[in-house]
Amino acid sequence: MNINYEDLTFSFGDRRLVGQQFAREHLERIVRSGRISHAYLFSGPSGIGKTAFALAFAEILNGIDNLTDLDGQAFSKKSSWFPHPDIHLFLPLPTSVVSNNNVAQELRPRLELLNKDPYEIVNFRVRPSLTDDESSKNLRAFYPIDYFREEIRPKAFLKPNEGRKTVIILPNIEEMRTEAANAFLKLLEEPSEDLVFILTTENMEALLPTIISRCQQIRLSPLKTNEIAQALINYDGVPEKDASYLSRISGGNYAMTRFYDANALKSTREAIIQYLRNSYVQNAVQIIDTAQQWQSENNIEGQIAILNILEIFIRDLMVYRETQNRSLLTNYDQVEVIESFCTKLQEARLEEMIEQVNRCKPMVYQYVQPKLIYTTLSLRFANLMRGLDPAISGEESWKHLPAFSD
Repeated sequence: MNINYEDLTFSFGDRRLVGQQFAREHLERIVRSGRISHAYLFSGPSGIGKTAFALAFAEILNGIDNLTDLDGQAFSKKSSWFPHPDIHLFLPLPTSVVSNNNVAQELRPRLELLNKDPYEIVNFRVRPSLTDDESSKNLRAFYPIDYFREEIRPKAFLKPNEGRKTVIILPNIEEMRTEAANAFLKLLEEPSEDLVFILTTENMEALLPTIISRCQQIRLSPLKTNEIAQALINYDGVPEKDASYLSRISGGNYAMTRFYDANALKSTREAIIQYLRNSYVQNAVQIIDTAQQWQSENNIEGQIAILNILEIFIRDLMVYRETQNRSLLTNYDQVEVIESFCTKLQEARLEEMIEQVNRCKPMVYQYVQPKLIYTTLSLRFANLMRGLDPAISGEESWKHLPAFSD
């Protein structure tokens, strides 16, 4: 197909992508240069649009007018990446899906969701069920060697059918098993001229250095608060006031924030404020009840939301203690509570409390029981709010929890 990328006029992802101006400009330069590499690695934290950008890039490479307006220069008649025969998107899968030969049946409904909206959460780890949003069942998902050999590798030897490139998209490449990663490396070392791999990762440290070295890297950053708020208004129909609040507690994660309910989160915030009070007075019964309730009522998304709200409330305490400026608060409607905390807990080591919260977030994804996370965190808070060291130091985290004092 004799189409020159250099001749295309477009603004990358202008129809749906959120933020990431640096990445947009980088990808525009790549396309307009006409020098397309055989492998790209999109890296950055969760929920910022890595898969969405990968899909938009794949569409441009094959001339699809969808996520990006190609200004009448589309050289594909397909409506999106989804029905295009030269674009192949895979996801890490639970072992049971691969072993039961249910790959196509499990993948298709998730890919259909992505086709409707490239920011949909389709990761099995975060969203184990598409039919039950309250499901908290833990599903570890990987790219095992059988999946790679039987489903992914054969696509790498297909010649482009309608487009210019055969594109294989592999989100969360850090979930590729070692044996599969070694086999995949051989494809990267001997790429065909018409093949492009687009990979995404949330954890560069988990990748083989040899895989990283064979990819052009595209780094994406946490989204800005105003970018998330505007996206919630424009694409998700969230009222402006709720969008403003949700964006401030999003932690830069737009994809997950779309699932949040502003009123429900404000109710959770009340429970978090009481959790902090119970932590200070070491009310064992209430702490354990709260930890159990949060575990039973929330899936992974909900657990991360709780920790985000907790972190932001503590940040408000830090901001107000230093500035006494109400206008700088995220939880500005809770200023009286914040003032009271700051007055009574003048020695609280708030920065260290935030560090403790952020240490808990990876534990949620590693399937540590949330009730244990919240109980342990409460015990650490009890000391930190008094200006004391935690009862168990970070260097001795293997020790058992201390008993509650009378």
